[in-house]
Amino acid sequence: MMKRLCIYPKEVAIIIGKSQTTAQTLVRTIKDIHEKEKHQALTIREFCDYMGLDYQEVFNMINNIKTNNDKQSA
Repeated sequence: MMKRLCIYPKEVAIIIGKSQTTAQTLVRTIKDIHEKEKHQALTIREFCDYMGLDYQEVFNMINNIKTNNDKQSA
């Protein structure tokens, strides 16, 4: 199964606990820093690096991958 490498404003909003509008602004800011054009996607790694979040944790969440910690708490 193919894993996603990109993150979208709707997911950013859920992760940071803010509105969709705030998430869209954040995505635009990160894309500007990386000199990306409007049609270019934001990667999970770029988002995590900017926000100081653990890449593997966010990658697993976006791709709906269960980790050992998730399995133990279920």
